[in-house]
Amino acid sequence: MCTGLPRTACPLRLFALCILLSHAAAYFGLTGREPLVFLPGTFANEPPNGKAHLKRCEQMTLTRRQKRLCRRETGLAETLRESVRLSLLECRYQFRNERWNCSMDGRGSLLKRGFKETAFLLAVSSAALSHALAKACSSGRMERCTCDDSPGLQHREAWQWGVCGDNLKYSTKFLKKFLGQKRVSKDLRAQIDAHNINVGIRAVKSGLKTTCKCHGVSGSCAVRTCWKQLSPFQDTGHLLKYRYDTAVRGHSVTNSATGETELASPRRHSNTGPRLRPTELVFLEESPSFCRPSRYSAGTAGRPCSKDTSCSSLCCGRGYNTALHLTTLSCHCQVRWCCHVECQTCLREEEVYTCKKH
Repeated sequence: MCTGLPRTACPLRLFALCILLSHAAAYFGLTGREPLVFLPGTFANEPPNGKAHLKRCEQMTLTRRQKRLCRRETGLAETLRESVRLSLLECRYQFRNERWNCSMDGRGSLLKRGFKETAFLLAVSSAALSHALAKACSSGRMERCTCDDSPGLQHREAWQWGVCGDNLKYSTKFLKKFLGQKRVSKDLRAQIDAHNINVGIRAVKSGLKTTCKCHGVSGSCAVRTCWKQLSPFQDTGHLLKYRYDTAVRGHSVTNSATGETELASPRRHSNTGPRLRPTELVFLEESPSFCRPSRYSAGTAGRPCSKDTSCSSLCCGRGYNTALHLTTLSCHCQVRWCCHVECQTCLREEEVYTCKKH
């Protein structure tokens, strides 16, 4: 069940809403105030086989059908956890200088609304799952999928595929099956959620590149070994952050030709105009300021900021406090024979800025 979440979101069964992100604090023990570097890994070092694998599937808040898929796919539970780690890390990194910094505080309430931030969470969550699944296939962590061995390139005879490529084709197919997206709902919120999910998947797909290595005498490149490789997930995060910054407010219109309700953007001026672009994030309502504590965030009081770039925005006009902190660093380093570096420890005084409460 999708406890505490809007009915329109439940048929999508998106793990970000109904499964993992809404329960990430329980999985990782996060409070929303930890530095990113202290986020723990996925699972303990135990093999994802047999009873351990089945236990992991049962521990997750999945639908009955999703649990069946999880039990059948050895390695899926670990991949789901990895996708949560990816999405949390990337969300916090991309919003580290924003008023809403992707903190866990109040995320359940935020997911019930149609804000730009909700759109980003949906997109980055589906992107992380798509990315993690493709990587799990190429690394051999899932039994039912292997490398992406279909090059689809011209002059195929000149190419030799010898490295395991990221299997995004299987990932996308399995993701649709796992999320259960069969038909588009007439509900506007459900349409927007489904659209933003697909924006995340498309963002991952846009980062799929062909990587090659040359083989031959004196670098002649007589034979090339090529494989499909996904870009680092941070590249996907940067793209989705741009989509967030340029998100549009959606609304519904009736198609005069079919009589069906469709999702449209403000650029559409008639029932026959162009549809919403498949790459742009969509929101329903304007976001709160996130300046003060609310059910959507903890506010910005006490947040560290940069005096020259972010304090004026983050502190919401309340001003900021300045404090001097002593930090240690290595200095006066010298190379000793052989292959050894000796350094002294120096103290450096730094100014630290934090947003005021009042």
